[in-house]
Amino acid sequence: MNSNKVSKFHIDYNTKTMPSSVMSKDNDDNDEIDGNTKLATKPKTKIPSLYRVLMMNDDYTPMEFVIEVLEKFFQKNREEATQIMLHVHQRGVGVCGVYTYDLAETKAMQVMNYARKYEHPLQVQLEKE
Repeated sequence: MNSNKVSKFHIDYNTKTMPSSVMSKDNDDNDEIDGNTKLATKPKTKIPSLYRVLMMNDDYTPMEFVIEVLEKFFQKNREEATQIMLHVHQRGVGVCGVYTYDLAETKAMQVMNYARKYEHPLQVQLEKE
């Protein structure tokens, strides 16, 4: 009887019939089937577009105020600011600087708010480069 009890609980492990491991194999030919993806190239970052901040000429804003704006908001020295101001005065429009969109828009808003604060009709615009 003891032999019957032992045989009831005896499990025969036959290695020939056991399933093989379920882990995926490193098979280069089957990458798409296994769900593995190989990246051939690194993703490239796109260079942001640049925008010119243009100042428009008007007959009312004092030249000294324009120079002050160029020094304060566009970090121009006195000579550069004077040259840009004269260019705007003679040709009707001049480039204050070239920046990414967010920075150009911020500078344009700062200039417009500053000009309104001192009641000058100074206008600036953005133009994609």
